[in-house]
Amino acid sequence: MGYMRPATVHTIQYPPSRSYSVLNIVLNIQYLLSRMSYLAPSTSSLQFAETIRPCAICGESQPQSPHTAWIHILDDDSLLDIFYLYRPPIFDGDESDQVRAFGGRKWDRERWWHKLAQVCQRWRNLLLGSASYLGLCLVCTWGTPVADMLTHSPSLPLVIDYDDENRYITWPAEEEERIILALKQHDRVRRIRLRVPVPIMPKLIIAIDGEYPVLEYLVLESQGEYNTLAPVLPKPLEAPRLYHLLLMGVVPPIESRLLTTAVGMVTLCLHMQKPSAYFQPNILLQCLSSMPQLETLVVSTNFFIITDHVERQLLDMPITTRVALPNLRSFQFEGSGTYMEVVVHHITAPRLETLNIQLYNELELSVPHLYQFMNTTNDLRFDSATFEFSFYRVFVRLYLREEAEVYALLMTAFYMGQARDMQLFSVTQIFNSFSQKLSTVEHLSLEHAAFSYVHDGPEVDPTEWRQLLQLFRCVKTLNVHDRLVKEVSRCLELDDGEHPLELLPVLQELTYSGSDDTSDAFTSFTDARQNAGRPVTLTPLSRGSSS
Repeated sequence: MGYMRPATVHTIQYPPSRSYSVLNIVLNIQYLLSRMSYLAPSTSSLQFAETIRPCAICGESQPQSPHTAWIHILDDDSLLDIFYLYRPPIFDGDESDQVRAFGGRKWDRERWWHKLAQVCQRWRNLLLGSASYLGLCLVCTWGTPVADMLTHSPSLPLVIDYDDENRYITWPAEEEERIILALKQHDRVRRIRLRVPVPIMPKLIIAIDGEYPVLEYLVLESQGEYNTLAPVLPKPLEAPRLYHLLLMGVVPPIESRLLTTAVGMVTLCLHMQKPSAYFQPNILLQCLSSMPQLETLVVSTNFFIITDHVERQLLDMPITTRVALPNLRSFQFEGSGTYMEVVVHHITAPRLETLNIQLYNELELSVPHLYQFMNTTNDLRFDSATFEFSFYRVFVRLYLREEAEVYALLMTAFYMGQARDMQLFSVTQIFNSFSQKLSTVEHLSLEHAAFSYVHDGPEVDPTEWRQLLQLFRCVKTLNVHDRLVKEVSRCLELDDGEHPLELLPVLQELTYSGSDDTSDAFTSFTDARQNAGRPVTLTPLSRGSSS
């Protein structure tokens, strides 16, 4: 620890006529610490055996001004409340879903208390005396002298964090030894995050054995080639307090106690990117049945794994397990539509708020079980829908409110190089399975990805667009992106003898963006509606306004 100069006196000024809140004190302490430049920077190993000289902050001197408050006038309970508020959160609230799945940003922020412990002996004693309440821990990461830290630091919980994608290419042997040493502290490890190359992971996994009684986060990613075998976790591994688990390229063994004993699991992310990491649906459902507290579920299956033969096996597989997830808020699935259908058919989630589905080359897919799964969710009524087309995918977002920023259903269907006709046919078939859920949609937007190839093949069959639009019988406002104006306007043209209210019967407003050559694209449609006594307001926008 760096030397502390006892002669410097730091004071915090407060306005004479205003009382100060705890938050103001926290901000002032942050300012105080920024002024204490003589303190050694936070290190990974704190030498607590060192004798600390008296600090002027806790001296006996009295303030020179009646409007000057000294930190030491605060009682221990007040200081403890301030320290508690000063703790950094695991999640900041602005992370992407992927960052949250991997446990948030870097965990070295758990060293927040190091500098506070160097202020004075009183603060040090108060911090360490309330270590459990404040959640104090020691961080093991790149360059941490783990052996020295374990020898000279208090016996606090450990956070093991090796999550730097730029470093895993070069992996020093001494880092392996440090990680293994830290992993062997079973009774102290609170969090583990290892994103390491395939050759290294098996060596580290061997050390993750037995019971970890205080482990809360376990994030393991084995980074390597698709055809390599996925490392298998030791069978005796269990963590009864675990509530966040992500496995990518790492497999729990059959009948793993890790998944059956973690009854308080809140977040579960299983990425089956390798054939050896594949979970049979019945095994997955058995694991989920013991996780009633689960709030976030992510299941990813590499689309190359699910062959036609495997799909037939999935459909014929007898499954008796029924899973109730009363607290599930978010479900994300990536991979085979058949696998998804088998899984969601046996799950109920009444509190589901967001559903994210990614499918690959599912040209002919019906999803009746997905519809049933959504029906188990209370008050899931969509108000707004957006379809975004590109050369290789269709991106669909459904919202509960038009102005909502967070989707309720996000579905991404990847079609590598497929023509728009096939994209429309496939996505219509998917959404036709739960057309009743679309009957409440009042606002529809048809967009084209800004940075994508424009369709330059044969003209799109208007019938395919009509089949899609017929799913939205209650749409009142329609927005069409400039790159889709010609296609959509052609599908809205009436056939001989067709009633003008056959398509989008309650439409009231149509906005579109485009150039001069599309200025009259929807004229025949709006004229027909006007003549039928159901006028539609046509609003042209400048290019890019609807994107």
